[in-house]
Amino acid sequence: QVQLVESGGGLVQAGGSLRLSCAASGRTFESYRMAWFRQAPGKEREFVAGISRSNSDTYYPASVKGRFTISRDNAKNTVYLQLNSLKAEDTAVYYCAATQRGLVFLNPQMYDYWGQGTQVTVSS
Repeated sequence: QVQLVESGGGLVQAGGSLRLSCAASGRTFESYRMAWFRQAPGKEREFVAGISRSNSDTYYPASVKGRFTISRDNAKNTVYLQLNSLKAEDTAVYYCAATQRGLVFLNPQMYDYWGQGTQVTVSS
């Protein structure tokens, strides 16, 4: 099992940046494919970034590609999400998630472990 704890959220003006972190417990962090999702009030949970176990492959939807960057440091058991050029529509609770299944999935149901979430609010 793995436990995930996000940090780094906050209030930022449109055009600004934030860096989210997700610290994982356990000694097998490198065996998990990791992802970030977000959920705004009244909306479904949305995939925003994913990364392979070895840090070699990353995945983004069109809505954030070029603005968000996911990375991981397996030595520190941590995955990061750099948010740049933030927009009001990026406002949401951001969650990190982990799966040991064979791919980085867009479907949140394919992830077995979740953090508690961190709020990101972008003022326009």
